[in-house]
Amino acid sequence: MGYHSNIILLRYILKITISRGYAGSIVEYQDFVVRNYSPPPSINNSIKMEVGIEDCLHIEFEYNKSKYHLKDVIIGKIYFLLVRIKIKNMDLEIRRRESTGSGANTHVETETLAKFELMDGAPVRGESIPIRLFLSPYELTPTYRNINNKFSVKYYLNLVLVDEEDRRYFKQQEITMFRLAETS
Repeated sequence: MGYHSNIILLRYILKITISRGYAGSIVEYQDFVVRNYSPPPSINNSIKMEVGIEDCLHIEFEYNKSKYHLKDVIIGKIYFLLVRIKIKNMDLEIRRRESTGSGANTHVETETLAKFELMDGAPVRGESIPIRLFLSPYELTPTYRNINNKFSVKYYLNLVLVDEEDRRYFKQQEITMFRLAETS
């Protein structure tokens, strides 16, 4: 273990033992690297989008940034510009999508990690709903994109509106998760 500034550097070693009944065991040691953190992104733009159903619903939503560290807070607002359908409730979900394999052998698994109710009841035109969602209670990992063309982990914020007839309307936006350097 070495020290560099306020960051602790660890050496990880994998020990592999092959036990053979007819001869002695084979033991191999292999160093490997564990990426403990990512530096904060230099550019972290906010997310602003408009969605709607023609002549029925038109909303704008805004999140303060597109890249979050694992213990961050998502802050945003939802503006209702046109409301002509009876909305029962609105939720914000955090979804993780993991994909493994490549080509025809790709397996994708999506999991909803958090479901946060933003609103219960019908909004009116001009209404603004604030968003404040703390990420620390959830078991999140950093975003990984196309590792060795075999593995990726992506996160999405999924805004879900449910009307009185239980029809679901949603808009999904990808976000990036990163781990900050831990100081001692």
